[in-house]
Formats: sequence, C-alpha cells, structure tokens
Amino acid sequence: MRTTFMANENNIERNWLVVDAEGKTLGRLSSEVASLLRGKHKATYTPHADTGDHVIIVNAEKIELTGKKLTDKKYYRHSQHPGGLKERTALEMRTKYPEQMLELTVKGMLPKGPLGRKMAKKLHVFRGAEHTHQAQKPEVYELRG
Repeated sequence: MRTTFMANENNIERNWLVVDAEGKTLGRLSSEVASLLRGKHKATYTPHADTGDHVIIVNAEKIELTGKKLTDKKYYRHSQHPGGLKERTALEMRTKYPEQMLELTVKGMLPKGPLGRKMAKKLHVFRGAEHTHQAQKPEVYELRG
C-alpha cells in the first residue's frame, strides 16, 4: 500500500533563485514570486509545510505599474497615535522605497499567520542589479509570460 507524500523539515530541498524585476509588472511578478516562496512549483508541495525556495529580486526600482497607478495608488501606514495616518503614492514608493513596495505586495499574497511569516523571510529584495547572496550560488529564474 502506498502512502501520500508529506513534506517536512527533514526532506525539503531549498534552492536559491534570482528574479530580475526590470520591466516586469508589479502584480504579475509578485504573484509568481509568492508561488515560488510557497513551493507550488515543486512536485513535493505540501500546503501546511514551508516547501518553497529562497527568492532574490534584483532591480526593484525598475518595476512597472500599469495605467495611472503611479499617481493614484496609495500606500498607508499608521503610527497608532491620533492623527498618525501616513500615506505615500506608488511613485514615491518606487523611487525611495522600492524594496518595501515589493515586499508588501508579495507578503499580501502569502498565507496569513506563522507559516506565511516564515515564507516571507525567504524573500530578499535589492534595489540594484547586485545582491549579497553570491555564496549561495543562486540560479537565474525566468518568469512565465
């Protein structure tokens, strides 16, 4: 009798992947990166286990947004004090904080709770074309579509 394969920490193989964000659309890139972080591209995918790979995103400042999102899309945060609501446009986020913009988008597409937070730690975003993870020998990953 065969049993169903269930991944756990002992039998998970993690790879390091590099994704170039230059000229890519924010949402399409983020959804595919979230899928890589979850491990859905592997045959050993298990929903309740973190089977995903480490993903390095380079050229974060060269991400594209369609339509009028650069001026109309807003990012909000609150200091938890009265009148402490802060807002930034997508243009401001892309020029000053592109790493944070991509991290927020990808984290929103991951599961909520401890498992999603563990998956989000495997995301590494860099502003330019250089990254600090050459020692892990990452493979270049070409996005679909």
